[in-house]
Amino acid sequence: MTGKIHIGIGGWTYEPWRGVFYPDDLTQKRELEFASRALTSIEINGTYYSTFKPDSWAKWRDETPDGFVFSVKASRYCTNRKVLSEGAESFERFLDQGLTVLGPKLGPINWQFMATKKFDPVDFEGFLKLLPREKDGLRLRHALEVRHPSFDTAEFYDLAAKYGAAIVYAVDDEAPEWPCIDQPTADFTYARLMSSREDEPTGMTGPELDAIAAQTTGWSKRGDVFAYFIAGAKVRNPAAAKALIAKLG
Repeated sequence: MTGKIHIGIGGWTYEPWRGVFYPDDLTQKRELEFASRALTSIEINGTYYSTFKPDSWAKWRDETPDGFVFSVKASRYCTNRKVLSEGAESFERFLDQGLTVLGPKLGPINWQFMATKKFDPVDFEGFLKLLPREKDGLRLRHALEVRHPSFDTAEFYDLAAKYGAAIVYAVDDEAPEWPCIDQPTADFTYARLMSSREDEPTGMTGPELDAIAAQTTGWSKRGDVFAYFIAGAKVRNPAAAKALIAKLG
Protein backbone atom coordinates (compact mmCIF):
# COMPACT_ATOMS: atom_id res chain seq x y z
CA MET A 1 0.00 0.00 0.00
CA THR A 2 1.09 3.56 -0.67
CA GLY A 3 0.86 6.02 2.21
CA LYS A 4 -0.46 9.56 2.05
CA ILE A 5 2.03 12.36 1.43
CA HIS A 6 1.68 15.53 3.50
CA ILE A 7 3.76 18.56 2.48
CA GLY A 8 4.04 21.83 4.34
CA ILE A 9 5.98 24.40 6.32
CA GLY A 10 6.76 25.27 9.93
CA GLY A 11 4.17 27.58 11.47
CA TRP A 12 1.93 29.95 9.55
CA THR A 13 2.70 33.41 10.98
CA TYR A 14 5.69 35.12 9.38
CA GLU A 15 5.56 38.75 8.27
CA PRO A 16 7.79 38.37 5.16
CA TRP A 17 5.26 35.89 3.72
CA ARG A 18 2.81 38.75 3.30
CA GLY A 19 2.71 39.70 -0.36
CA VAL A 20 4.86 36.65 -1.22
CA PHE A 21 2.64 33.83 0.03
CA TYR A 22 -0.29 35.60 1.64
CA PRO A 23 -2.24 38.24 -0.32
CA ASP A 24 -1.55 41.75 0.97
CA ASP A 25 -5.21 42.27 1.85
CA LEU A 26 -5.59 39.00 3.81
CA THR A 27 -6.25 39.61 7.49
CA GLN A 28 -3.84 37.91 9.88
CA LYS A 29 -6.61 35.90 11.53
CA ARG A 30 -7.24 34.18 8.19
CA GLU A 31 -3.64 33.14 7.55
CA LEU A 32 -4.13 29.56 8.78
CA GLU A 33 -7.30 29.24 6.72
CA PHE A 34 -5.36 30.33 3.63
CA ALA A 35 -2.21 28.28 4.31
CA SER A 36 -4.14 25.08 5.02
CA ARG A 37 -5.77 25.28 1.59
CA ALA A 38 -2.52 25.93 -0.26
CA LEU A 39 -0.57 23.19 1.58
CA THR A 40 -1.47 19.82 3.07
CA SER A 41 0.26 20.03 6.46
CA ILE A 42 1.90 22.42 8.92
CA GLU A 43 4.30 21.71 11.75
CA ILE A 44 3.21 23.68 14.82
CA ASN A 45 6.40 25.14 16.29
CA GLY A 46 5.03 27.29 19.12
CA THR A 47 4.47 24.20 21.26
CA TYR A 48 8.24 23.89 21.62
CA TYR A 49 8.25 27.04 23.76
CA SER A 50 4.85 27.10 25.48
CA THR A 51 1.53 25.33 25.90
CA PHE A 52 -1.85 26.27 24.45
CA LYS A 53 -5.38 25.96 25.72
CA PRO A 54 -7.87 23.43 24.28
CA ASP A 55 -9.79 26.32 22.69
CA SER A 56 -6.75 27.12 20.53
CA TRP A 57 -6.47 23.54 19.32
CA ALA A 58 -10.19 23.49 18.53
CA LYS A 59 -9.86 26.77 16.61
CA TRP A 60 -7.00 25.40 14.51
CA ARG A 61 -8.96 22.21 13.84
CA ASP A 62 -12.04 24.12 12.72
CA GLU A 63 -10.18 26.58 10.47
CA THR A 64 -8.59 23.85 8.37
CA PRO A 65 -10.17 21.55 5.75
CA ASP A 66 -10.79 17.83 6.02
CA GLY A 67 -7.66 15.86 5.23
CA PHE A 68 -5.32 18.56 6.51
CA VAL A 69 -2.83 17.40 9.15
CA PHE A 70 -0.80 19.19 11.82
CA SER A 71 2.46 17.87 13.18
CA VAL A 72 3.39 19.14 16.63
CA LYS A 73 6.81 20.03 17.93
CA ALA A 74 7.23 18.69 21.44
CA SER A 75 8.10 20.88 24.41
CA ARG A 76 11.76 21.71 24.94
CA TYR A 77 11.23 20.87 28.62
CA CYS A 78 10.91 17.23 27.58
CA THR A 79 13.98 17.07 25.35
CA ASN A 80 16.43 19.70 26.63
CA ARG A 81 17.36 17.98 29.88
CA LYS A 82 20.42 16.17 31.14
CA VAL A 83 18.53 12.98 32.03
CA LEU A 84 15.79 12.38 29.47
CA SER A 85 14.13 9.56 31.36
CA GLU A 86 13.34 11.88 34.29
CA GLY A 87 10.97 14.07 32.28
CA ALA A 88 7.66 12.35 33.05
CA GLU A 89 6.07 15.46 34.57
CA SER A 90 7.00 17.57 31.53
CA PHE A 91 5.54 14.88 29.26
CA GLU A 92 2.23 15.03 31.07
CA ARG A 93 2.10 18.83 30.91
CA PHE A 94 2.81 18.80 27.16
CA LEU A 95 0.43 15.96 26.26
CA ASP A 96 -2.41 17.19 28.49
CA GLN A 97 -2.70 20.66 26.94
CA GLY A 98 -5.34 19.58 24.43
CA LEU A 99 -3.57 18.48 21.26
CA THR A 100 -5.90 15.48 20.89
CA VAL A 101 -8.70 17.99 20.26
CA LEU A 102 -7.32 17.99 16.70
CA GLY A 103 -8.73 14.49 16.27
CA PRO A 104 -7.83 13.00 12.86
CA LYS A 105 -5.92 16.19 12.02
CA LEU A 106 -3.22 15.30 14.56
CA GLY A 107 -0.10 14.06 12.82
CA PRO A 108 3.21 13.01 14.40
CA ILE A 109 4.89 14.66 17.37
CA ASN A 110 8.44 15.81 16.62
CA TRP A 111 10.78 15.38 19.60
CA GLN A 112 13.75 17.59 18.71
CA PHE A 113 17.04 17.29 20.59
CA MET A 114 19.83 19.84 20.84
CA ALA A 115 22.97 19.32 18.78
CA THR A 116 24.93 18.83 22.03
CA LYS A 117 22.77 15.88 23.13
CA LYS A 118 24.74 12.67 22.69
CA PHE A 119 23.31 9.19 22.31
CA ASP A 120 23.10 7.35 25.63
CA PRO A 121 21.38 4.00 24.93
CA VAL A 122 20.10 3.43 28.46
CA ASP A 123 18.77 6.92 29.05
CA PHE A 124 17.31 7.17 25.55
CA GLU A 125 15.41 3.94 25.96
CA GLY A 126 14.10 5.33 29.24
CA PHE A 127 12.89 8.33 27.26
CA LEU A 128 11.23 6.15 24.61
CA LYS A 129 9.37 4.24 27.31
CA LEU A 130 7.70 7.53 28.29
CA LEU A 131 6.19 8.00 24.83
CA PRO A 132 2.54 6.88 24.96
CA ARG A 133 1.16 5.05 21.93
CA GLU A 134 -2.27 6.62 22.35
CA LYS A 135 -4.10 9.32 24.24
CA ASP A 136 -7.82 9.93 24.58
CA GLY A 137 -8.41 7.06 22.17
CA LEU A 138 -6.21 8.67 19.51
CA ARG A 139 -3.06 7.04 18.17
CA LEU A 140 0.12 9.03 18.80
CA ARG A 141 3.00 8.85 16.32
CA HIS A 142 6.45 9.92 17.45
CA ALA A 143 9.40 11.25 15.44
CA LEU A 144 12.90 11.75 16.83
CA GLU A 145 14.99 14.64 15.51
CA VAL A 146 18.57 14.08 16.65
CA ARG A 147 21.48 16.34 15.80
CA HIS A 148 24.58 14.77 17.32
CA PRO A 149 26.71 12.40 15.17
CA SER A 150 26.70 9.79 17.95
CA PHE A 151 23.11 8.89 16.97
CA ASP A 152 24.23 7.69 13.54
CA THR A 153 24.56 4.11 14.68
CA ALA A 154 22.68 0.84 14.26
CA GLU A 155 22.08 0.70 18.01
CA PHE A 156 19.98 3.87 17.80
CA TYR A 157 18.15 2.68 14.68
CA ASP A 158 17.25 -0.58 16.40
CA LEU A 159 16.05 1.22 19.51
CA ALA A 160 13.81 3.56 17.49
CA ALA A 161 12.39 0.57 15.59
CA LYS A 162 11.73 -1.30 18.84
CA TYR A 163 9.42 1.51 19.97
CA GLY A 164 7.99 2.30 16.51
CA ALA A 165 9.40 5.84 16.44
CA ALA A 166 10.49 7.47 13.19
CA ILE A 167 13.92 9.05 12.93
CA VAL A 168 13.55 12.49 11.36
CA TYR A 169 15.31 12.82 8.02
CA ALA A 170 16.85 16.28 8.42
CA VAL A 171 18.88 18.10 5.77
CA ASP A 172 20.50 21.43 6.59
CA ASP A 173 23.26 22.74 4.33
CA GLU A 174 24.41 25.06 7.12
CA ALA A 175 24.90 22.18 9.56
CA PRO A 176 26.61 19.39 7.59
CA GLU A 177 27.78 17.81 10.86
CA TRP A 178 24.22 16.82 11.76
CA PRO A 179 23.46 13.18 10.93
CA CYS A 180 21.22 12.71 7.89
CA ILE A 181 19.49 9.42 8.69
CA ASP A 182 17.10 7.64 6.35
CA GLN A 183 16.04 4.48 8.17
CA PRO A 184 12.61 2.76 8.09
CA THR A 185 12.08 2.52 11.86
CA ALA A 186 8.33 3.30 11.82
CA ASP A 187 5.33 3.00 9.53
CA PHE A 188 5.68 6.65 8.49
CA THR A 189 8.45 9.03 7.42
CA TYR A 190 9.13 12.51 8.79
CA ALA A 191 11.41 14.88 6.89
CA ARG A 192 12.59 18.43 7.64
CA LEU A 193 14.11 20.06 4.57
CA MET A 194 16.20 23.08 5.57
CA SER A 195 18.05 23.92 2.38
CA SER A 196 15.87 26.44 0.55
CA ARG A 197 17.63 29.46 -1.00
CA GLU A 198 16.36 33.00 -1.41
CA ASP A 199 17.75 33.39 -4.94
CA GLU A 200 15.39 30.62 -6.17
CA PRO A 201 11.72 31.71 -6.49
CA THR A 202 10.63 28.21 -5.44
CA GLY A 203 13.39 27.83 -2.87
CA MET A 204 15.13 25.13 -4.89
CA THR A 205 15.73 24.46 -8.56
CA GLY A 206 13.40 22.27 -10.59
CA PRO A 207 15.86 19.33 -10.67
CA GLU A 208 16.39 19.60 -6.91
CA LEU A 209 12.65 19.49 -6.32
CA ASP A 210 12.34 16.57 -8.77
CA ALA A 211 14.85 14.65 -6.66
CA ILE A 212 12.90 15.38 -3.48
CA ALA A 213 9.66 14.34 -5.20
CA ALA A 214 11.24 11.01 -6.17
CA GLN A 215 12.56 10.52 -2.65
CA THR A 216 9.16 11.35 -1.16
CA THR A 217 7.42 8.93 -3.50
CA GLY A 218 9.83 6.23 -2.41
CA TRP A 219 9.12 6.93 1.25
CA SER A 220 5.38 6.67 0.62
CA LYS A 221 5.80 3.01 -0.32
CA ARG A 222 6.48 2.27 3.34
CA GLY A 223 3.72 4.47 4.83
CA ASP A 224 2.55 8.05 5.28
CA VAL A 225 5.02 10.87 4.67
CA PHE A 226 5.25 14.22 6.47
CA ALA A 227 7.75 16.57 4.80
CA TYR A 228 8.33 20.19 5.78
CA PHE A 229 10.34 23.03 4.28
CA ILE A 230 11.71 24.72 7.38
CA ALA A 231 14.53 27.20 8.06
CA GLY A 232 16.86 27.84 5.12
CA ALA A 233 15.43 30.81 3.23
CA LYS A 234 12.19 30.85 5.21
CA VAL A 235 10.56 33.39 2.90
CA ARG A 236 10.72 30.81 0.06
CA ASN A 237 9.46 27.79 1.99
CA PRO A 238 5.74 28.11 1.10
CA ALA A 239 6.66 28.34 -2.58
CA ALA A 240 8.91 25.30 -2.25
CA ALA A 241 6.13 23.32 -0.56
CA LYS A 242 3.60 24.34 -3.21
CA ALA A 243 6.04 23.40 -6.00
CA LEU A 244 6.65 19.97 -4.47
CA ILE A 245 2.91 19.38 -4.08
CA ALA A 246 2.46 20.25 -7.77
CA LYS A 247 5.24 17.85 -8.82
CA LEU A 248 3.67 15.05 -6.80
CA GLY A 249 0.34 15.66 -8.52
